[in-house]
Amino acid sequence: MDVNIGQVLRQLRQRSALSLRGLASAAHTSHSALAAYEAGRVDPTVHTVQRVAASAGFELEVAAVARLADHATRERELLDVLALAAEFPARHHATLRAPVFGR
Repeated sequence: MDVNIGQVLRQLRQRSALSLRGLASAAHTSHSALAAYEAGRVDPTVHTVQRVAASAGFELEVAAVARLADHATRERELLDVLALAAEFPARHHATLRAPVFGR
């Protein structure tokens, strides 16, 4: 998974409307360090990335999502979903047939 942390930090700073110096001050780092992170000259630690993001008003989340293995698996899953959808009625009764509660 390729993630350009420098670009992410720059986007967060821009979205927060903070200057480089303003965000660096809020994150308790130097503006030169933040500039180096954004330019990709230095790789920040995960803790630093979280601290800078929080100072910009954001929270970062990392998620690993299982991918379907191959075309046959995706096709089988699609067929299962379509079969399930076919079990639902295409038309509903004009009036709702449900028990009346509270009487």
